[in-house]
Amino acid sequence: MQPGLQRIIWLASFPKSGNTWVRTFLANYFLGGKREIGINALREFTLSDSRHDFFMQATGGTHPPDADVPAYMRARAKALRLIAGAREGNHFVKTHQILDAVEGEPLIPPPLTAAAIYIMRNPFDVAPSLARHTGADLDETIARMASPRNITSSNTGLHDILGRWDDHVTSWTSAPGLPRVTLRYEDLLDDPKRGFSKVFDFLKVTPHPQKLKKTIRATSFDSLRKQEDEAGFIERPPGMEKFFHSGRAGGWREVLSDRQVATLHEAFEPALQKWYPELVTETEEIAGRAGA
Repeated sequence: MQPGLQRIIWLASFPKSGNTWVRTFLANYFLGGKREIGINALREFTLSDSRHDFFMQATGGTHPPDADVPAYMRARAKALRLIAGAREGNHFVKTHQILDAVEGEPLIPPPLTAAAIYIMRNPFDVAPSLARHTGADLDETIARMASPRNITSSNTGLHDILGRWDDHVTSWTSAPGLPRVTLRYEDLLDDPKRGFSKVFDFLKVTPHPQKLKKTIRATSFDSLRKQEDEAGFIERPPGMEKFFHSGRAGGWREVLSDRQVATLHEAFEPALQKWYPELVTETEEIAGRAGA
């Protein structure tokens, strides 16, 4: 391992949990001056562990578009070293990977890891958002969220090893020895100033009040959706109408059937008790109706 590469601050989340919002906020606060950092300029600030160019560089331009998971893991180990060394000092890298090992290789190598910011969102809102994102059936999406073999793959031979929603949350929030701060998407929505203050406290940064206020306004969901409407979003998957669809909390109540709520509740009840206790009684009652 090349010395001095423990530089990555992971911006980690299960998909559709607010990662893009947090990246945009941090980019605008730390880089934004006279201009705003738009959603299509996030690469100026954050890297990603799904950047195909790093994998091509790691394999000498031979990373195949049909790479299986073992081949991906071999390339990933090399690509992450390049990502860690791509910028001086600690820097942010987006990931959706579960914090686990595959094929004997850690997905998130400690020697490259400085810290982590973990963003979670309740699974009832994740499910319909993820179904829209992938173009998949909602029941299929829920089943995948509850599967330990949950993997998503791109057409460039890259894979996100996700696992179950609750295992993903647990892997990041209880990893021994990992400096981290955990954010709930719903809390950020409810009070962005208070929510993002947790990030600044973790980073040992004293935010400037006016700059913080300006950044919150510039990176509101309405602002991000307007940017997408006007210029598109390069990270939006092909065939997806809108990346920034709703962004609100609680939309699941208008989308999920009682049976679907019951499936999610039964799959994830222990994690809900810990992280979303305010939803346990409500979803338990819905599950009871579904089973009646």
